[in-house]
Amino acid sequence: MTQTQAAAPFRVPADPGPTRFAFAVHASDGKARTGAIAMMRGMIRTPAFMPVGTAATVKAMRPAEVRASGADIILGNTYHLMLRPGAERVAALGGVHAFSGWERPMLTDSGGYQVMSLSNLAKVSERGVAFASHIDGSRHMLTPERSMEIQRLLGSDIVMCFDELVPTTATRGVQEQAMERSMRWARRSREGFDAGGTHAERAALFGIQQGALDAELRQQSAQALIDIGFDGYAVGGLAVGEGQEAMFACLDHCVGHLPADKPRYLMGVGKPDDIVGAVERGIDMFDCVLPTRSGRNGQAFTWAGPLNIRNARYAEDQGPLDPRCDCPVCTNVSRAYLHHLVKAGEMLGAMLMTQHNLHFYQALMAGLRGAIVEGALTSFADRFRADYASKAF
Repeated sequence: MTQTQAAAPFRVPADPGPTRFAFAVHASDGKARTGAIAMMRGMIRTPAFMPVGTAATVKAMRPAEVRASGADIILGNTYHLMLRPGAERVAALGGVHAFSGWERPMLTDSGGYQVMSLSNLAKVSERGVAFASHIDGSRHMLTPERSMEIQRLLGSDIVMCFDELVPTTATRGVQEQAMERSMRWARRSREGFDAGGTHAERAALFGIQQGALDAELRQQSAQALIDIGFDGYAVGGLAVGEGQEAMFACLDHCVGHLPADKPRYLMGVGKPDDIVGAVERGIDMFDCVLPTRSGRNGQAFTWAGPLNIRNARYAEDQGPLDPRCDCPVCTNVSRAYLHHLVKAGEMLGAMLMTQHNLHFYQALMAGLRGAIVEGALTSFADRFRADYASKAF
């Protein structure tokens, strides 16, 4: 089976029609599983990769192009949209779907990560996080209740709880304190979401497991979230510098504490080989800025590993970006032309490189889904890792 053949998407049952949220596992292979989430705005095939549309746009891409890549859902960001253009303004303009032109499901993260990583002088209290905008220095307060309100105003389909993220290098005491506060915030998020009227009747709410790399804290966090009750469960606090080996070791123990009948979402991941390893460990959903950010910076993801199109060796290369890929870029554009565009700083270069990367990620997800259905995930994953490490292009 070739990579292109393996990437053919498997068939899912017919759309059951309007439903708030329903998740079904259709096949499994070891800990990995494939299935679908049904929502009002459409079906989401799992394992799923969500392109990141931080400010209600997947950078350098039009919504139709994102959909054509195979994406069923994208991600938007509470922090960025609350600051610009403002959640109330988006609501007045019909909500984030009408505003952006993306009519399929959209997940919004809660803003917790961004207030910690981007804002100046963030101060955490039991109430929430006081912070200064990275745009203009204006002061704001983001609480679980306000995060739920913003996501309701945006009209997102999957809402994330507000949580506190601390480095995996923090002391255990700090990690425990942050995890316990995140669980209290999760309950307040649940209450705030449930008070959302018609939005709560058609949207879903995910809880976020925290606890850094500590197995005991992860188990405690999972149990606290289960006691509250959510539509899906995310693994947070990873892919923040701990390395792949440590991340996989954490997934080996923490995923099993989450309900098997709910989708599991690994936040902020990641590199293609990270995704393959996480799927093998039972993860269903992913998001990451890598395919878009890398595309804008001249890096392509290929079946033979990352490729830097700026390299002089491609200046007269008339071959496709990835010979194994059948995306519109690889079937119509040469490496030489892409090299020229990127080196010249032409915006078309960023657009085409991003378009290819999004197609590659979705082809990888489709390949994983198909391999799970066929009971061939191990051979698919082993072949992928060997090819990806080959740097053959």
